[in-house]
Amino acid sequence: MKIFNKIAVIGGTGKSGVYLVKELLRQNFKINLLIRNPEKVPPAHPNMEVVIGDVLDKNSLQELISDCGGLISTLGAGIPFSGPTLFTQATKLILEVLDANNISRYLVVTGLNVDTPSDQKGEATQAATDWMHANYPVSTQDRQFEYELLCASKLDWTLVRLPLLEQTDDAPEISVSLTDCLGQHISATSLAKFLISILQKERHLREAPFIANIG
Repeated sequence: MKIFNKIAVIGGTGKSGVYLVKELLRQNFKINLLIRNPEKVPPAHPNMEVVIGDVLDKNSLQELISDCGGLISTLGAGIPFSGPTLFTQATKLILEVLDANNISRYLVVTGLNVDTPSDQKGEATQAATDWMHANYPVSTQDRQFEYELLCASKLDWTLVRLPLLEQTDDAPEISVSLTDCLGQHISATSLAKFLISILQKERHLREAPFIANIG
C-alpha cells in the first residue's frame, strides 16, 4: 500500500466532493483543496489547506499540488456554469502540471456515458448513455475527449464512471465492473471510500471502472 503524505482535491465543494473531503479528513489524510468561490470555503481543519483559484489557471494548479503525492478530481460544471468544454480544457492543464511535477497518480470522476473499448454496456447503461448524447451532446462528447486525453498520457490515471449520485453518509456495498454499470445509484460516501481505497492500493491503474451500489 502506498503512503500519501498529502492529497490534492479538485471539486471538493461539489455534490460528491464534499463527501470525499469529509472522508479524507476522517481517515486523517492531509489535503490541499482548490476552491474557485471564496464563499464556499469549508470550516478550517488542521489537515486541510485551501487554495483559492481556478482549475483553468496553471498557477492555481501548481500551488494546489505542492507537496502532494496524488490528485483526485470530482470536478463538475459548477455554479455558475463553466461551459461545456470545461473538462478537456482542465484535463490538458492538469496533465501538463502533474507531468512537470513528477506526480503520476490521478483519479477522476465522470458519468457512465463515457465509452471505452472494453465496454459491454447493458440496456439500461446504453439507454442512459444515449440520453446524455441526445440532450447534452457537447458536454457528453467533451467527457469522452477527457478519457482520450487520459489514455494518451503517461500518468497512472483512473477514470471512475458513475450512475446517479445520492448525497448520503450511508455507504452500501458496491459493484465494480470494467464493462457495464451494474446499478442505478451510487452513494457519495461509497464513492469517497472507493476513491481513497484505489488511491492507496494503486488499483485500476489506467482503467475506467463503473461503480454502483448493490441492491
